[in-house]
Amino acid sequence: MADTLQLDLVSPAKLLMSESVGMVVVPGIEGYFGVLPSHMPLLSTLRPGVVSVHDGVNDAPAKKFFVNGGFAEVNPEGCTLLVDEAISVDELTSDDIAERRTVAEEQVQSAATDEDRTAANKALFIVDEMARAMSEAAA
Repeated sequence: MADTLQLDLVSPAKLLMSESVGMVVVPGIEGYFGVLPSHMPLLSTLRPGVVSVHDGVNDAPAKKFFVNGGFAEVNPEGCTLLVDEAISVDELTSDDIAERRTVAEEQVQSAATDEDRTAANKALFIVDEMARAMSEAAA
């Protein structure tokens, strides 16, 4: 069994990370799941949450990224995360979250259709998860 797996974290704008890692913990649609070297193949939708990148299995996370959704493809060689947006948890700020919350709340207020309301509520949910990620990182 290999000691590492290849992790590729990709957003529409750029390749955010391409490294060999010991383990990655991913916010799957049905809950967080860990990916280790030689993991069985799987596909999963991602929910808003934190991707934790570990150098080794028992190590504390070396890097954490907040993702607001996307897809994960896992195979025995590695894990590819195709995300809508990813931000290093260290770079999250209260001001950025407050600005995003204001925009999301305005979208909720101005939503004219069920589709608009659904999108606006999703944006608000993402902001709440982002705030949670920042507060947990500070603790």
